[in-house]
Amino acid sequence: MNHFSPKISHFYEEILKQSPLGQRCGTQLLFRDRYKILRILGRGGFGITFLAKDAVLPGNPLCVIKQLCLKTTNSHSWKLAGDRFEKEAKILGQLGRHSQIPMLLDYFEANGEFYLVQEYVRGYTLAQEVRRTGTKSEAAVKQFLIELLSVLRYVHKNHVIHRDIKPQNLLRCEDDQRLVLIDFGAVKEEMIHASKNALDKTSTTHFVGTVGFAPPEQFSLRPVYASDIYAVGVTCLYLFTGKSPLELDYDSNTGEIDWQKEVDISDNFAEILGKMLKISIEDRFKSVDDIIWALGMETHLPSLVNCLTTQRFKNDPGRTSEEISPQYQPPVAKTAHAIREWRAKLKARNSQKKLLTEQGKGHQ
Repeated sequence: MNHFSPKISHFYEEILKQSPLGQRCGTQLLFRDRYKILRILGRGGFGITFLAKDAVLPGNPLCVIKQLCLKTTNSHSWKLAGDRFEKEAKILGQLGRHSQIPMLLDYFEANGEFYLVQEYVRGYTLAQEVRRTGTKSEAAVKQFLIELLSVLRYVHKNHVIHRDIKPQNLLRCEDDQRLVLIDFGAVKEEMIHASKNALDKTSTTHFVGTVGFAPPEQFSLRPVYASDIYAVGVTCLYLFTGKSPLELDYDSNTGEIDWQKEVDISDNFAEILGKMLKISIEDRFKSVDDIIWALGMETHLPSLVNCLTTQRFKNDPGRTSEEISPQYQPPVAKTAHAIREWRAKLKARNSQKKLLTEQGKGHQ
């Protein structure tokens, strides 16, 4: 019996034939005497994802089963892959304690294949949301950042780089509207490395991530925490424009996305977004905390400029606290100093833009 539309059936025909889960789709046959496979959710270069129902637990809750396709016949590589799979599964189990990451329910090996069973989050991706309701405002994108950076900070503090942040891997939960981060590329990368034949010196490298959302260092197989920050920046551009990064223009000299002409946002937020999207790791935000601090400072910019550090001391009415104690500055003084520098740079940049605009008009 055909349980899929002709288009879907044709696309997944080989999967359904070859995968033990695919063979059970739409039937009463249980996988591992427990899971009823309902339908296929998606397929990537490294695995297949199915929606299933747990026939053992009360209420038969829905879950997601990911079959990780390991391409090796070498016994040593297979054992190494098994060890790494178990290690990465335990890390996912740790991460799943966060409310914005799907809970890991089970992991196992069966008939030479590795499987992850995770909590099913009923909802829709940010890509679907943008297609359905349109692009986002600056306020909405800032709110998105606050939600995402919270969970990303947790991920990084657990020494994990996601590697594949994009609108398709961010779910908006229908039940409580929380933002959920899915599909960690770290597991894929570990399994790919393990599946290579250790004796094959000509093995090609495998990139894990999505073209356009991944920065250059990730293509060189050297991702860092700041690589996720770049992907978050590109995701913000998608929310603003509804365009994938491959639809945007790039600066031929720097290789950076020429995004400024695509969005209309405040100068302060443009500076933050621009720093997230820097090609050079040295110029990019190094940590999630740096972005959170920058967003917080921007929020309080008007009220913090005239703070206590501008008050005169009674014993020297001509000097400020910064001048009296150059070796030590209290946190509020450092913040105020940084804000004044930031505003000075912003004013200078705006003046330069205005000058260039006037010069351009003069040549017309």
